Amino acid sequence: MYEPNVVGDWQEYDEHAGLRVRVHRLEAAEPPRGRDDAAEGLTYFCVRVTVENRGGRQLGIHLEDGQIDVRIGPDGESAFLDWRNSQFIEGFDVYPLRRATAVLYAAGPEASLGQVDVQVQVRVDEEWADRRLWTGGLGLPDGSAGTLSGTVRDDGVAHQVSAFLRGQAEDGSA
Repeated sequence: MYEPNVVGDWQEYDEHAGLRVRVHRLEAAEPPRGRDDAAEGLTYFCVRVTVENRGGRQLGIHLEDGQIDVRIGPDGESAFLDWRNSQFIEGFDVYPLRRATAVLYAAGPEASLGQVDVQVQVRVDEEWADRRLWTGGLGLPDGSAGTLSGTVRDDGVAHQVSAFLRGQAEDGSA
């Protein structure tokens, strides 16, 4: 069975030597240009998609609206995407050992933000790369502050992988 990547993982593309992508920094965040009226009553969050070129030649990268799909909650409902506040990668040449990052602002009901799935399909030099999926989530509000933390769900795949990696790091440093 295909397992999605955990938010923060790098994913390499075989069809484009040296190209790798990751979805990271999934966190509660208000958009810089103010909230969209359509997002009234929803909780905003931000996610970043970074493209890195570890190959030997420059790659023309396109990562625009329609190439990133964000789904929330156990039913995989579409999140509200705030295109006005989001920043995309539109026809940018990523040279060797360089990165480019898209910043996406989205919103959804607070109760659904414990599970966030982000699917990305990068276009490289006018060719479509395969779709990749990352999964993670925002923590539940803590009782005193009422704010969301950027942690992963305690019972999700991301939490299990993070706990495993922490255990490996502790074993290696002892």
